[in-house]
This record gives sequence, structure tokens and C-alpha cells, in this order.
Amino acid sequence: MSKQKISKKVSTALINSLGAGVVPRTGLEHIAVGREKELNSLLKNLNDIAEGVAAFRFIIGNYGSGKSFMLQMIRNRGMEQGFVVADVDLSSGRRLAGSNNEGLATYRELMSRLATKTRPDGGALISILEGWINKIQQEVAKETGMRPNDEGFDDQVENKIREVIHYIEDLVHGFDFGSVIIAYWRSYRLDDEELKNASLRWLRGEFNTKTEARTALGVRVIIDDETWYDYIKLLAKFVAEIGYKGLLILIDEAVNLYQISTTVTREKNYNRLLGMFNDTMQCKAENLGIFIGGTTKFLEDPNRGLFADQAWRRRTKESRFVTQANVQEYLGPVIRLHPLTETEILTLLQRLTEIHALNFGYEQRLKETDLKEFVQEIMTRLGAEALLTPGEIIRDFISVLNVLYQNPEIKFSELIHGDNFQPTIVGEDANLDDNVAEFSL
Repeated sequence: MSKQKISKKVSTALINSLGAGVVPRTGLEHIAVGREKELNSLLKNLNDIAEGVAAFRFIIGNYGSGKSFMLQMIRNRGMEQGFVVADVDLSSGRRLAGSNNEGLATYRELMSRLATKTRPDGGALISILEGWINKIQQEVAKETGMRPNDEGFDDQVENKIREVIHYIEDLVHGFDFGSVIIAYWRSYRLDDEELKNASLRWLRGEFNTKTEARTALGVRVIIDDETWYDYIKLLAKFVAEIGYKGLLILIDEAVNLYQISTTVTREKNYNRLLGMFNDTMQCKAENLGIFIGGTTKFLEDPNRGLFADQAWRRRTKESRFVTQANVQEYLGPVIRLHPLTETEILTLLQRLTEIHALNFGYEQRLKETDLKEFVQEIMTRLGAEALLTPGEIIRDFISVLNVLYQNPEIKFSELIHGDNFQPTIVGEDANLDDNVAEFSL
């Protein structure tokens, strides 16, 4: 095994996150194994989005197959390439639509998690706006030779800001969106904190009444449960106009839509999702990418999944030619994550062994034969090679590495072959209750 060059900060984050059963935010490239074709297909979408079109992809797989991992990879790659990104996990309180502002809650979460290369941890809305204003000020200074305190300088800046706003005013709700952006500029220009906060609150969807928004900003609409997706499209167009490549929206835990017990509410969410799908596929949105992570049941269940709706079934069902040829299609709207091969699992374990030893500063003891022995033991105890997914073995393996590091007198074979070693079984969708939380890598 070749030695990996990983900082202590990254190796610690990887070990801690993986040991806790969650997907790390950083260092994913060091443990990315066996998903090259899927990732390349998604990266092609990023190129298309940067050219001004839109993309919508489902990442579908059983629990532990790697959906959250793929979404996090896209998030990191997107930021590196100059996109604005935002991610959200759906839940009972955050959906696409609902009767108690669940859709608006999702929008607010997305806005709070806006991230860029310079602000990767979220909360990037202010830096996006002020970075844009600073850029325009520099352009005006360069073109006119004026200085910020010169008379007429701010007017020149506002003219350039209005040129950008002009491109979005013709879109649905574009005029009001543009008015709030102008209000933010004026608050910046006048150093008016009250106006600035009101502008940010509106953009974040935090106004509860139209009267309140009209009093604070002079606009007659607010972002609500019915319109929040329209403003996502406006934001995508806006960030593309001010220098970013576009906006990526990453939505995980879509199984929560499948788990909605009320048929009317569930169908309302599926219809909202269908509207988003149609917008992107018919190029009614620009510079926008939407990536959805969901389980096989969420997609294919004929009673409660998307396949219960003929419109969704027609759009997402695999072609019979793909089924007959027993191959994977990577360019359609649905990417299905199949279990990793035994060789890929071994490669992953090798990397984890190396990272663990590097993080704790010891000479790694496990050989390739030990790793093969571990995989065989997992397969034997779980009972099926089909269950060989990262989410089902990685926490166990990190635990084994921790035990061996803390107790060097214990032998590896004795540990994994002992009667007390029971692999964590996440299992397939069919074996899970609807309320079981998902662990994905």
C-alpha cells in the first residue's frame, strides 16, 4: 500500500465521522472507491449546468449503499469548481410541501447552508452579496478612475447592479427579488443595518406576512410554502450572473417523503418534486442542479413510492433494453448504486487501515490477508454477498481498528472470529421499518 498524504485534521475528521456512522465533510477523496462511473456522470452534469442548462438526478440505492457519500462528493467538487451549493436532509418537519410550512422550512435550511469555496461550512449568503458588490466597485474604479468616496461613484455601481438585476426581472417573482437585491445594495451604500437585515430576512424566507415585508422593504410578496422553489430558480440565475457557475441543490433522505402516512400530503410532495423535475428537464430553469438521494422503496414501491404515479414511472423506470442487457445506465435521470465488489471493499479497508495508522501514529499491523479474512467473516455472518455495502461494514471495521490500537495484545483473528463479534446489520429496504434512520456512506 502506498502511503497517503493526509493532514492530521483531515484524518481525524475521517476517523471520527466514519466511526460515528456519518459521512465526512472533508477528505472524501481518500476513501472514494468503486463509484468512478457514477461520479463521472454527475460531474458531466456540473459541466452542463455551468453552460446554462439545468440538471436533475436521482441517486438511488439501499441503505448503506453510498447515496449520502455521492451527494457529499458532488458538494465538494461543486465548490471546488466555483458553484454555490446548498444541502438539506428531509425530515418530518422539512419536506417539499405541506400544510405547516414544511416546504418553507426546507428553503430556510437550504439558505442557511449556502456554501462556496471560500465559505464551505455554510452561511455564505452575505459573503456572496458583498463579494459581488466589492467586485463591481473594483470594476467601476478600474473603468472610470474614480474612487469610492468620489461623487457619482455609487451611482455608477448601482447602474452595474441594475444591469444584472435586469436579467432576472422577467422571471417569475424576478421583479421583487431584484428589488430586494437593490435594497441590500442601498443598505450597504448607506451603512443601514436595519435595511440590510430586512433584506437578508426576506431572502432567507423569514418574513411571516406580506404587510411586514411591505413596511420594511416596499415589496408586496414574501417567500412562502407555495413559491419557495421559484426563488431557488431565481437564486440560481442570479449567482450565475454575478460570476459563479450556478447553484447545486442536494436533497438527502428523500425516503421521508415515502414515509408520509397521509396520501394527500405525500402526493402533494411528489407533485412538487415532479414540477422541479419537469422544470430542469425542459430547460425552464438555468444554471441549476438538483440531486436527490433516496432508497429503492422511495422510487419503486408501487403503492407509496414514485412509481405509484404513472407520470413518475414513465420518467424514471429503467429501459427494458437496460434490463435485458443487465447493464447499468449512467446518463439517465436515475443512478442506481449497486453493492461494491469484494475487491473494491478490500481497497476501501486498505485505505481505512492506512488512515487509522497515520492518524494515531503507529505501524500498521494488518495485512491484505487479514482484510480478506474480515470481509469473508462479514459475508458469512450477514449471509449474502448482496449485503456487502460500505454502510454495513465500515463502522465495524473502524471499531476493530480502535480495539486493536487500544489493546495490542489482542489478536486480529481472535477478535473477528469470536462469538461476541456480531456485524452491524443495516440490511435492505424490505427488512427495515419505515421509522428506522438511514446510515449511508
